[in-house]
Amino acid sequence: MYQSKRLIILDADGTTIDAYPAIEAAFAQHGMTLGEEKSFQKRHHLFKYLGGVKEFPSIIKKNLRKQGRKKIVDSLTDVYRADARLYPGIADMIRSLIAAPDIVVGLVTRNITNEPLETLRQLFARHGIDVGELDFFDHVPLSEGKTSQFRLTRERFQINPARAYACGDEYKDFYAAINTGMHPFMVSYGFEDHDRLIEKFAVPDEVISRTPADLCRRVCNALDLADLGAPAPALKIAGA
Repeated sequence: MYQSKRLIILDADGTTIDAYPAIEAAFAQHGMTLGEEKSFQKRHHLFKYLGGVKEFPSIIKKNLRKQGRKKIVDSLTDVYRADARLYPGIADMIRSLIAAPDIVVGLVTRNITNEPLETLRQLFARHGIDVGELDFFDHVPLSEGKTSQFRLTRERFQINPARAYACGDEYKDFYAAINTGMHPFMVSYGFEDHDRLIEKFAVPDEVISRTPADLCRRVCNALDLADLGAPAPALKIAGA
């Protein structure tokens, strides 16, 4: 038996979190340059799979071996906890989702920083969001896909698949959503660009948001929330 609520699963890096500047800053501490963000999107495994050395430019391969993955992850953790930011408008959207009594909202992430849930707790707290107010906040190991986690989450809250949504920036997020009967909200400003999503992975253009504002508008429209697509006043972040 389904309950009457709706469900939305949020993604972290590249969907709600502007991950590229944080990764760039962490790598710079070790003398590495990621290059243009457009090129970075075509090597989308760089961040989420720091073991995928074959996809790195030669200078990064050399430094990865020299510095070691642990040191880079340590730096990435520090940057995420102190400096990384959510995309514009995302914090307001999340607060609206949390406040809606008929919406089950939470986050499923594969973030690779140290103690990733604590890392993201600190990041979201700097934007005025208490992750303890989410209905769920789950980390999926790199060795596992999101499909089973999406299904478990939906079944846990007894949500009709037709009333369930999932956000993401990679083609695997798209297939995890549709393979569990959910509607996908895809974005092309994160780890994979618009052309790659459409041409290589056949993700329909109709479900792709090109900007964070577009994502906010789509989500708010689908879930009957006030339109938060317009840029909000800058939020004062502690230490900024």
